[in-house]
Amino acid sequence: MPQIFRIGSYLIYFGADENDPLEPIHVHVSRGVPSGNSTKIWITKSGHCLVANNNSHISKKTLNYIIKIIEARHIEIVSKWNDFFGKITYYC
Repeated sequence: MPQIFRIGSYLIYFGADENDPLEPIHVHVSRGVPSGNSTKIWITKSGHCLVANNNSHISKKTLNYIIKIIEARHIEIVSKWNDFFGKITYYC
């Protein structure tokens, strides 16, 4: 699982196997280590975030904080996605 960065105890990462065809750009968020019950957040073409699911049950306040940081660092995330997967599509 390629790690992008950490926000406190939360890991922001990509899944190494994002299906075929490749899913639109998104990150997974989980506390401590990658998890099958991670929270999934889509990155939109405009750099905003949409929560696909909150399977790791992050509190609303903490999730909003994490989203703000992901949005502020979306260019870095897009670049790392492209470096790792070789192409980018967007959910919206």
